[in-house]
Amino acid sequence: MTFSLLWLPQVLRDAGLIVNEVPGWQNHGHGDEGTVLGVLCHHTCGPLHGDLPDINVLVNGRPDLGGPLCNVGLGRSGQYWMVAAGKGWHAGAGFWQGVTDGNAHFIGIEAENIGTSNPDGTPCEPWPDVQMDAYRRGCAAILKHIGAKSIMCAGHKEYALPHGRKDDPNFDMMKFRADVAALMGIAAPVSTAQPTLPTMSDVDWIKTFQSAHGLLADGLVGSKTIAALRAALT
Repeated sequence: MTFSLLWLPQVLRDAGLIVNEVPGWQNHGHGDEGTVLGVLCHHTCGPLHGDLPDINVLVNGRPDLGGPLCNVGLGRSGQYWMVAAGKGWHAGAGFWQGVTDGNAHFIGIEAENIGTSNPDGTPCEPWPDVQMDAYRRGCAAILKHIGAKSIMCAGHKEYALPHGRKDDPNFDMMKFRADVAALMGIAAPVSTAQPTLPTMSDVDWIKTFQSAHGLLADGLVGSKTIAALRAALT
C-alpha cells in the first residue's frame, strides 16, 4: 500500500533542503496518516558521532516498539531522510492545540542529537547551525504547505503527557517557533508565555482523549481509559 505523505520530499526540496529517500518509504507506516495538522519535533538520543546513525532504528524500530518511529529523520549535516509516508510511532499520549493523536496528525521529525543537557539546561551536544537551519526551514515549509500557523510546530516535551514524560528536543521551542514564523513570512506570536497544556486531571482533556479513542466521553478515569492511556504511552 502506498501511503499519503508522498508530497513531503518535494515540499522540503522546494525549500532548498537535501532529501534522501529510504527504499520503500512510500509503503512504510502503521496505517495511513490522518489529516496533517502540524509537526512534532524530536531528538534521537542516539550516538555522538555520525550524520544519522539512528536511521535503522527509525525505520525498523526497537525491540519494544516496531518501526517506523517517525516520518522523517534529520542528520547533523542538515540532510533529511524520508522514513515513512504512513503513520509512525513517535508521539504517544499527549495534547497540543486540541490534538490528542499526534501519530495520526503530526509529521514526526527525529533529529540526530545525543539529547542530554548540562546542569544549566544547555545541550551537552551543541546543535550544528546547518542542522538547526534545516530543522527550522523544514518545519516552516511543511506548515506553509498544510496551511497551519507556527504554533502547530510543537516539541515532544510540550505535547507529551503526563508532563515531564519527554524532554525532547532540548532547545527552546518558543524561540524555535518564532524563527519558523519568520521563515514563513508571518509575525511571531505576541505572547512569550509557554502555551498552557492540560494536566491529567483536566476533565476536558480526558473527555477529548476518550472521544478520540472510541470511549464514552464521561471525563472519568476508569479502567478502560487507563488501558487506553497505557497503550498510547507505548
